[in-house]
Amino acid sequence: MSPSGSRTGQLPALAVLAVAGLGIVLAALVDWQLGSVVLGLSLLLGAGLRLTLPPASAGALVVRTRGLDAALLLAAGFALLVLANTIPPA
Repeated sequence: MSPSGSRTGQLPALAVLAVAGLGIVLAALVDWQLGSVVLGLSLLLGAGLRLTLPPASAGALVVRTRGLDAALLLAAGFALLVLANTIPPA
């Protein structure tokens, strides 16, 4: 694989990490609930990318089988969204 191909193959994982990093920064500096929602959405983004992209294009999102990767990311993303929305604000 060419060097440029390996860089573009990691773009989906980098996009998920960028959104997750934004969620962590928002949780630390602005509002923990907003940051938690953004973090949950980053996991759902990862699940969507894992389901739609072929394994060669999904890069570091490919860990196990497509179904198991997506199911774990969906479960974690929805759980985080539910938790962020059910805990009352301080």
